[in-house]
Amino acid sequence: MNAQERDSTAGQLGRLRLDDLLDELQVRINAVRGTRDRLHNLLEAVLSVGRELDLPHVLRGIVEAAVVLVDAEYGALGVIGQGQRLSEFLPVGIDDALRQRIGELPSGHGLLGELIRHPDALRLAELSEHPASSGFPAHHPPMHSFLGVPIRVREEVFGNLYLTEKRGGAEFDDEDEAVLATLAVAAGVAIENARLYAEAQLREQWLAASADFTAGLLSGMPESRVLEAMVEQAKQITSAELGVVNLVEEGTCELRGVLAVGKQAEAHRGLMLPREGTLAGAALTEQGLVATADVSGNPRVTHQPERWKGMGPAVAVPMGARGVLVLVRTSGRPAFSATETAPLPGFAGQAALALELADRRRDAEQVSLLEDRDRIARDLHDLAIQRLFATGITLQSAQRFVDHPQAEERLARAVDDLDETIKIIRSTIFGLRAHEVTEPGAGLRVRVVRAVEKVVPALGFTPSLRMEGLLDTDVPQALADETLAVLGEALANAARHARASSVDVSLVVRRGTLTVGVVDDGVGIGEGGRRSGLRNLSERARRLGGEFTARTGPEGGTRLEWCVPLSARE
Repeated sequence: MNAQERDSTAGQLGRLRLDDLLDELQVRINAVRGTRDRLHNLLEAVLSVGRELDLPHVLRGIVEAAVVLVDAEYGALGVIGQGQRLSEFLPVGIDDALRQRIGELPSGHGLLGELIRHPDALRLAELSEHPASSGFPAHHPPMHSFLGVPIRVREEVFGNLYLTEKRGGAEFDDEDEAVLATLAVAAGVAIENARLYAEAQLREQWLAASADFTAGLLSGMPESRVLEAMVEQAKQITSAELGVVNLVEEGTCELRGVLAVGKQAEAHRGLMLPREGTLAGAALTEQGLVATADVSGNPRVTHQPERWKGMGPAVAVPMGARGVLVLVRTSGRPAFSATETAPLPGFAGQAALALELADRRRDAEQVSLLEDRDRIARDLHDLAIQRLFATGITLQSAQRFVDHPQAEERLARAVDDLDETIKIIRSTIFGLRAHEVTEPGAGLRVRVVRAVEKVVPALGFTPSLRMEGLLDTDVPQALADETLAVLGEALANAARHARASSVDVSLVVRRGTLTVGVVDDGVGIGEGGRRSGLRNLSERARRLGGEFTARTGPEGGTRLEWCVPLSARE
């Protein structure tokens, strides 16, 4: 080989080595660029999951970011719940139609349970070859390569990230594992932030509910309406399907279901419960929160367990010594978490305090009312009756100076009217002085007032009430009972059918007869005859030797009049 050929060959070899060096340099540049892009994507993913505060969105964002970072076809995030089982499973890469064909989502058996039992990174080239693998259900897509890492929130393992099927048929490598582990650390921080945010929102909701409850009671709203609003708010905050309030029955150790709202509520309304064998009784006895994952199968619930059929997780919290609030979810729902139940004792304690304050306010108002009644009764007795007596005596003394027969008759009639007026005022005084309205044997006046007050929530307004005559002294007890039944029926008819904006009630005792009148401005008596309730009133009147009329007033509405003699006997 001459010198020229040697130079040419050397030049070719030099160019080949240069090409190889350039190719190698390009590979390294691409690798650096790929690493740079991957780091950039990782940083973007970390920032992305950290920006969200709603926990479900955070979890979904973590899985979606993981699939992109390691170039996997499928991904999932499993949240560990009670009993080391998956309480949530969020898959990515499988559409809704395929999910429905596959059936129930995994609960933590097989290979997925391996990561729960041993929370360390796990990388497999063929997942079916792992000893813990239990295969796939029907319609499940084929999966071979696998990469899983745990997600820790502080020292607690919150869940696991599962990635399968590296695109291109390759295996997951060390770099994939490192990237996914880094994302898992950022995910733990994001989940903790979302949890703290959710807890702050939850506390704010409970505080607002407590404030509404207290304000409603202290503003004079009926206790039943305030309790119902309280239970509705508690149900909404805890995502419960049923809410029950059991209050301690006065003078007993039993609990009465005063309110039930939600699914199967009718099985709990008005029910009398012992403390033994009930969830509410256990909470009241222990004076602390009692929770169960399945109230229908709880061994502590032995009293009428059938009323909990179809129900699952439940929590009962005492409202001081007054009663218990019970919240229940349907069977299959997740149990109440510690985060959800932590504010409940404070909320129930606030409710008990508000109820106590409302009782004290009502007592103070009652004392003030009774004092005012005493003052009115004294004034009537000391002023009005004395003046009427004086006027009557003056008229009687004037009679002997009157010679005209008609004038004398009119004076005698005026004296009789004054005597009747004095009797009416005395009857009114007796009613005003009936301090204890709930005591046995309370006068008819007081019982009538209470009967009218009871119908106010159904009507939406307070009826006017006029009472004349010696109701408490001249009306026999048996007739008084009949009168209350008649009044209750008439007012119930007005509440159910009249659609009235005003109701006038009158009870008058005059010349040996008791007359009960109920007049409303509603729609009147419709065509088609009398209602059964009106027939009952008519039958009562006939049985007592009296009469009953029901007619439409001249300006509409209904006018009921029930009239019986005071000497009526069964």
